[in-house]
Amino acid sequence: MRGGRRTASTCTPGRSAEATHVFDIIGYSQHRGMGAQDPIKSGTFSVGGLDWAVFFYPEGYCSPGMDFVSAYLRLLGEVPGKLLVSCDVRLVDQTTGLSSKAQPYLNPSLTFGPDKSCKVLHCMMMQRAELETAPYLVDDRLTMEFVVTIRKDPWVSKTRHFPVIKAPPPNITKQLSKLLETKEGADVTFDVAGETFAAHKLVLAMRSPVFKAELFGPMRETGTQPITIMDMQPVVFKALLQFIYTDRSPVTRDFDGDNYNEMIRHLLVAADRYAVDRLKLICQKILCQNLDVQNVATTLALADQHQCDKLKDACIEFMSCPEKMNDVVPTQGYADL
Repeated sequence: MRGGRRTASTCTPGRSAEATHVFDIIGYSQHRGMGAQDPIKSGTFSVGGLDWAVFFYPEGYCSPGMDFVSAYLRLLGEVPGKLLVSCDVRLVDQTTGLSSKAQPYLNPSLTFGPDKSCKVLHCMMMQRAELETAPYLVDDRLTMEFVVTIRKDPWVSKTRHFPVIKAPPPNITKQLSKLLETKEGADVTFDVAGETFAAHKLVLAMRSPVFKAELFGPMRETGTQPITIMDMQPVVFKALLQFIYTDRSPVTRDFDGDNYNEMIRHLLVAADRYAVDRLKLICQKILCQNLDVQNVATTLALADQHQCDKLKDACIEFMSCPEKMNDVVPTQGYADL
């Protein structure tokens, strides 16, 4: 299967929540001079199911005498998971009721997490002179809006495996072998040395141009009488039919040694006779692998007679060794050659 087994997972954006808390400070001047350590604390408000509060320092934070103010957003309670928190601070115009643009700050967002001790976001720092002028500070009243946005970590699903549908192995050769064995639908019969074989014209014609010409050509035999096959043993014709139907290499379990080689020689002759080229090459390969001093001369004669050039070259190469040639010359095969 291409790429091996496939797995998958899904990532979806983390849930986001946003809320605005309006912090109204009345009697602003009375809160001045309380010291840099003393903030003005807002009421508790909820965003994303968590409690928050704003800590406003009119004297700055830990820097008495500095001419700026600061505000911090603090999480009240434990952090349930990783959170990305941002807070925009806007000043409200006391004459129109409209809020200003968000006050810029260098760190507008911060990641909170169970492994982080920090639960405070420094969300505002600006010049006091800018803050304590009209139209923001009117009648000793200052109003600020804190727009808090919380975004949780993306949610990633567990890795899952794609379903695997296994297809059964090909079985057409098994089906064709069964078709030959059962003779179902057979429409031609052959007589080989008194033994009959039923087969299917279309299969034979598809695999052998010689059978195609004999069974469907202008010289085709008609009638229902068996077609007689001359000069061939029944066991060889049976092996030829089995290869035509299944494309499998010749069966070898019934033969060994010289008998096996002899069977392959006869099968090569049959394959050449019916132009079953793949079977002819397989037979050549087997004979080439089993060359020895006793059979090389016989095999060479067979190769020359049936135009098996590669097998012929292999036999000549085998005999070209002087030591082997001395052993080949006394054999009956060499005498026949």
